[in-house]
Amino acid sequence: MAQARSNSISRRSVVAALALAAAPAALAAADNAHAQAKDATPEKSLYERLGGVFAIAAVVDHFSDAIVKNPIVGQKSKNPQLREWHTKNLQRLPGLKFMRTLWVCNVAGGPFQFTATRPGKTPVGLEEAHRNLRISPAEFDEVAAELGRTLNFFKVPKREKGEVLAAFAAHKGEVTAGYVAGARRG
Repeated sequence: MAQARSNSISRRSVVAALALAAAPAALAAADNAHAQAKDATPEKSLYERLGGVFAIAAVVDHFSDAIVKNPIVGQKSKNPQLREWHTKNLQRLPGLKFMRTLWVCNVAGGPFQFTATRPGKTPVGLEEAHRNLRISPAEFDEVAAELGRTLNFFKVPKREKGEVLAAFAAHKGEVTAGYVAGARRG
């Protein structure tokens, strides 16, 4: 009986030794599987990387106020349509901020759907909302520069800033659709 006990202990010892010997390989395989699963995880959307709706709304709020004060596209603009909007229609600014926030969330891959008050050619089209403002390409570029300054103010990382500005620039043709070079404004 003493011998049976000895064999039993020996078997346990052997099994334990084998388990200990296999542990590093099993751990390495688990680490490798975890790393592969991590690499397979889809990258976060721009919406998520920007911080979601609250961060986007803060940027839009600052940006919208900065545009009103901007001497090229705001209250003192040489463009009479922009000047009028930024002096006589400011009661609409809270709604515009809301719409801009929805637009950015939508184009950045967030869960919110932008629906234009004056639909353009695409669901996020901006041509009809801006047509009567007769925004020139140079004025559009100034608004883009103001957006860049706002993104800098909020210390948005370079990659995300570039993506936001690229998404904005992609709609330049729509926003400037109402501009006719050389035509008298007013």
